[in-house]
Parts: sequence; C-alpha cells; structure tokens
Amino acid sequence: MSAPPVTTTGSLVEEVWQAVAHGDEYAAVDLAQRALADGVDEETLLLDVIAAVQQRVGAEWAADRLTVAQEHAATAISERVVTALALARPRAARRAPAPRGRVTVSCVDGEWHALPARLVAEVLRLRGWQVDYLGAQTPTAHLVAHLHHTGSEAVLLSGSLPTHLPTAHAAVTACQAVGVPVMAGGRAFGPDGRYAHALGADRWAPDARAAAAVLDDGLWPPDPASARQAVDDLPHLADQEYTFVAQSRSRLVRQTLTELEERFPALRHYTDEQREHTAQDLAHIVDFLATALYVDDPDLFTTFLTWTADVLHARRVPPHSVTVALDVLGASLRDFPRALRLLHDGTDALKGHTPTPAPGPAPTA
Repeated sequence: MSAPPVTTTGSLVEEVWQAVAHGDEYAAVDLAQRALADGVDEETLLLDVIAAVQQRVGAEWAADRLTVAQEHAATAISERVVTALALARPRAARRAPAPRGRVTVSCVDGEWHALPARLVAEVLRLRGWQVDYLGAQTPTAHLVAHLHHTGSEAVLLSGSLPTHLPTAHAAVTACQAVGVPVMAGGRAFGPDGRYAHALGADRWAPDARAAAAVLDDGLWPPDPASARQAVDDLPHLADQEYTFVAQSRSRLVRQTLTELEERFPALRHYTDEQREHTAQDLAHIVDFLATALYVDDPDLFTTFLTWTADVLHARRVPPHSVTVALDVLGASLRDFPRALRLLHDGTDALKGHTPTPAPGPAPTA
C-alpha cells in the first residue's frame, strides 16, 4: 500500500492531535476524511496517524498534561475517527464476502484499552478477512462460546496491561482446548513477545501489520497440549507465591498504607482523594508484583516501578515513597523468597533511576 511522505504524515498527526486534545471530534473526523479523499490510504491513517496520536495521548497523561477525563475523551474521539473511516468504505466493499477466512479479535477479560484491538480488526478487514471484533474485556467463557457458535479459524488476543497476563493465560489455553489457535499482541505481552511465548500462545505479533503478515503466511494448528494447566507452562507457580500475593492484595495494601503513615506523618493529613490515589498506587505495585511472580520475570516489575517514578515525579510526588513502600512490603513477604528478590530488584532499579518526564508542551487552548 502506498503511503504519504513522512513529513506529510507527521503534519497530519499534529493536526489530528490538536483536534483530539481539544475534544473537537468533528475536526478530527474531517481531517481524516479529507486525508482519505486526498489519497492517503486507510491503513496509513489507522496505523501511522490514529495510533501515533493515541501514543501521544498516553504520553501526555503520564506527563500530567492531560487529566484522566481528557485522556478518556481523547481516546473516544480516536475511536469515532476509526468508525468514520470504516463507514466511508464503499457499501459494496463492506458487504462483499471476505476471501481470506474468518478470525476473532478480542481483548483479554478485564482489559479496557480496546483501541489497539480495533485497529487490528480494521486492518484485517481491509486485507480481506472476515473479522468478529468483540471489543473490550471479553470474559473467556463468552469468547469460547463465540468460537463454538461461529467456527472462527483463529483468535487474535489483545492486552495492554501486563497485570492481565494471568487472565490472558486462561484465555489462551481455553481457546486452544476447543481447537482454535491464538495469536497474542499488545504491550502486555512484552516488546519481544516473551510473555506470549511463556503463556503458550501459538503466535505473537507486535502490531497490526505484523499480525496481518502472520495470517498471510497461513493459518496454523493450535498447540496440541490442549488440556494443560497454568503450572504446565510455568512450573514455578508450584511454589504458590503468586497465589498468596494475589489473594492477599487487599490486606497487603492496607498494611502498607498504615505503615507509610508511620513513616510519613504528613500522609495522615492527606485529603480523602489523596489517600485514595495513594491506595491505588499501592494496589498497582502489588498487582505488578503478583504478575512478575506469575511470569517469573523481574523486568516486568522494575520497568513498571521506574515508569511509576516518572509519573509521580510529573505529579510532584516524591518517588522515594515507592522505595519505602517496597521496604514495607518486604517485611510482609519475608517468607517468600521470589517476592523478596523482586522487591530488592525494584529497590535497586529505583535507586539507579533518574525520573525523565515526557517532552513536549501541553496542548494550547
């Protein structure tokens, strides 16, 4: 497919970004439709413009230049631009039989970040596949029921947050158990697909174009070990450390918050909103610790912690508080050697990390 020059694409990204950042849905849609009329192909608009704009939305939120509400509004506008592009296709093309086969694109249960999966679905449709797009947080049981009902030939499973990897693992094995192979994709599965491979997915793709290329090579048989359990793929789960941390999440958060009040007396004077945010941050730390235990990978935990330090720095919260929280968690988990190693790795990573706020100005009013 042809694509416009990089400079043209870059200027279009900036124009769409300004429209999205200011909540101007009509301007964003008009820009995309005008670019389509000017000869920019739809796949380029989806993957080199809309996806790039959405990456910037995430970066601006992390840098505290967009509120959560603004980030949600921006994402909703990006989704409506994708819908507008799909509806602009000729009616005959939308209704023509798909010559390539039928696949299902779905998010992992609990995963609300649906735009990456939507982009994959639209690219595959452009390339001649019949796509059943199930959207955000599809329960595994409903996904499997859909496969029984439709006879889909493959599942493309999308996840953005690594904390959903245990649920993704269950979805992978459930789909394979009914004879349907699974391709995993999205940031949750690691930049090199390491977690997709660890969970036994049949294929992995880093983005929509790569997913289409994998399908172009032909559909593949599912993993023959269809009746396996999680511990069959991840033998370290036999030590039950993941299970303990995951099931003790609420208690660990409460204990850590109480101890932090002793070490940081100022926390006692926090507003209810500030305390809620602190509790949420602690819950995320415990969730990522549990997930790192699940896949037995310290990089998953340390990467999250250094990212958290950057986000806290942008919000003028001392990143040192994270190190103290890890120390408190270590006291609660002193009988769990893998968890302690992860906490020590996290502390070392934070000590050697200099917060780096995202570059770029806030959108002008």
